[in-house]
Amino acid sequence: MPIIDSVRPRPRAAPIPAEGQDGLFTQTWFPVCLSADLPPSGGIVGAELLDGRVVAVRSAAGEVAVLSAYCVHLGADLAVGSLDGEGIRCAFHGWQYGMDGRCRSAGPGREAGLFRFPAVEKYGIVWAFNGIEPLFPIPGTAQPEPGLPSVDRAVAFDQRLAVDPWVVAAQTLDLQHFSLPHEGKFVEDPNDSLSWTDFSVGYRYHALMPGGEEYKVWASIHGSNIFWQHGTLDGRWFRWITGMSAPRTGTTASFFSWGTQRVPGEPPDAAEAFLTKVQMFMLNLLAEDAPVLTTIHYTPGLLTPADRALAEFFGYLRRYPRANPARQYLR
Repeated sequence: MPIIDSVRPRPRAAPIPAEGQDGLFTQTWFPVCLSADLPPSGGIVGAELLDGRVVAVRSAAGEVAVLSAYCVHLGADLAVGSLDGEGIRCAFHGWQYGMDGRCRSAGPGREAGLFRFPAVEKYGIVWAFNGIEPLFPIPGTAQPEPGLPSVDRAVAFDQRLAVDPWVVAAQTLDLQHFSLPHEGKFVEDPNDSLSWTDFSVGYRYHALMPGGEEYKVWASIHGSNIFWQHGTLDGRWFRWITGMSAPRTGTTASFFSWGTQRVPGEPPDAAEAFLTKVQMFMLNLLAEDAPVLTTIHYTPGLLTPADRALAEFFGYLRRYPRANPARQYLR
């Protein structure tokens, strides 16, 4: 018998569509840039998105839009253009576009325009939805004490990961992974609280970490790429959102925003110190995953009963709507 005939085939689950497969991407909110990248007086920032290029624009009046980046005349990059009133002027031949993407120049250009993404500015991040109309809002929750001032931070991660955003999001539903590499000990089983919608999954995390921290949050994944959580770390409330962009096929660019509230009577720097603690706690988890995420060839294969939540997430991803209505404008 040939040796090859005695080798069992590797078990493989049904494939999950890759971002960019057939030119399509998940219909979700993708972060484009930090709010701080756009000056309050107005500005333009170029960014890669969905295997193409977009511009995030803040008008002098404060309105924010995300538009396809290339002028419909000859394809000049509008990121090197300039603000012109409440719109953009192309640096090449001066064609003008409003914040709605419509061309305002005379001649045949008036029949054309840029693709305008649904866009919002939230948590210090500018987001664009891959679609004509959003399927769901950016997640959020009321702060526990509405009258108290909040303290917030937002950063863009300086390292891109060579995987699709859903691969990073999947780690939060890989419950074995949380208790093995991260050495957390669950106080209650997150599987008992799994809650699904068409565009999200949520679950309760209550764990004790090896550093002694008590981590007690409601966590959720929205779309395929937004990890949202709110709850307490060692008894103090915080909220955290990780937005993962798909600048190119097989690439993830990550944005983080987190916040807490000032407690009456505490020292002025106490809230900032707590935010630093949250930052280090969450980024240490990411750092522990980084060697895997920078080398993995993610292929769902032989799943076990302990992978139930992860298997359900894979099914959710296979059903999830995909599109790319801006495709012809982005290159």
